[in-house]
Amino acid sequence: MSEDAPAAAPKRPRRRRRGGCFLFLLVLLLAAGAFGALQIWTWAGPAQQNVTVLIPEGASLSRAATELEKAGAIRSARMFVLLSRVFGGSDPIKAGEYRVPARLSQADVLKMLQGGKTLQRMVMIAPGTPSILVYEALMKAPQLTGTIEVPAEGTVLPDSYAYNRGDTRQSVLDRMQRAMTDYLAKAWAARKPGAVVTSPEAALALASIVEKETGKASERRMVAAVYSNRLRTGMMLQADPTIIYPVTHGKPLGRRILRSELEARNDYNTYQMVGLPKGPIANPGREAIDAVLDPAPSAALYFVADGSGGHVFADTLEQHNANVQKWYAIRRARGEM
Repeated sequence: MSEDAPAAAPKRPRRRRRGGCFLFLLVLLLAAGAFGALQIWTWAGPAQQNVTVLIPEGASLSRAATELEKAGAIRSARMFVLLSRVFGGSDPIKAGEYRVPARLSQADVLKMLQGGKTLQRMVMIAPGTPSILVYEALMKAPQLTGTIEVPAEGTVLPDSYAYNRGDTRQSVLDRMQRAMTDYLAKAWAARKPGAVVTSPEAALALASIVEKETGKASERRMVAAVYSNRLRTGMMLQADPTIIYPVTHGKPLGRRILRSELEARNDYNTYQMVGLPKGPIANPGREAIDAVLDPAPSAALYFVADGSGGHVFADTLEQHNANVQKWYAIRRARGEM
C-alpha cells in the first residue's frame, strides 16, 4: 500500500493583504492631510494691508484668534487655534498691541504673538527742547494714559523713546529723567581737568546755553570754550537765550528782544549778571554736555553769526567788532537791516 502525499499548506487569508493596503492608504491620506494643513499654516494671510490688533492682558489663544479674525489678519479663528496647537509649539502668547504686516502667514502671526513683538510707538525729544515742550509732546502722544506735571528744566535727556499702547505718561517721563541722571553721572566722571564748571548742575546749565546758541555739531566745543573762558575770566556770558527764557520759558520768542527784556534783572539774564543762570534754560543733549566738560582748546571770547548758519570766533574785542561789521553787511545785503 503506497503512502499518501503530504497535504498542501493552507493558503493565508486575503484579508491581511487587503488590511495592509488599507493601512497604507490611510497613512498616505494622513500625510497628505498634514502636508495640506502645513501649507495652509504657512500660506500668505488674507490682509491686503498692515492691520493693528490689540490682544488684551490675560487673553487666551482663542480670544487672540478672535481678535485677529476681526481685524482681517487671519481667515478663521477656529482654524488658527487648531493649527497653532498642531504646529505652533507650547510657548504662551503675550498681550499688547501688534502691527500685523499685510499677507503675513498664520505661522508668522503666532511667532509674533509668542515673541511679544508689540507695536512700538515713539516720542522724540530733540536736543535743546525746553521742558514745557517736553510736557506738550508727552500730552499729545497717542495711546499714552494719565497726566504729568511739567518736568524740571534740564532733567530730561533728549532722545527717541519707545512706548506701548496703554503706558502712562509718567512712566515714559521717568525713563527720560533716569536717562539724564545716568548720562550726566557718566559724563561728569569722565570730565576733562580743564572744565570750568564745578558741579553736574552747573554743567547742565552751561550745556543748555551751548545747545541754544548753535545748531551745528561741529561748533559745540568752540561755543563751550567761549563761555568757559568768559566764566574763568569773570566776564558776563551775555547769551541771548538767557534773556528769552524768563519771557517764554523756552518757547520761541517770535520777535526781536526788547530793550526792557535786555535790561531786566532776574536769575537768568546773563547780560545783567556774572556767572551762570540759576539753572538750565532747556534740556541739553549728550553732545552739548560733553562739550562743556571737554571744551575746545581755544582762547576765544566772542562769536557772531557768519551768514552761513555757523559762527566766526574771535579772541579779542577788536577782532569781534570787525566780524560783527561783516555780519551787518551780510544782513544789509539780504534786506534784513
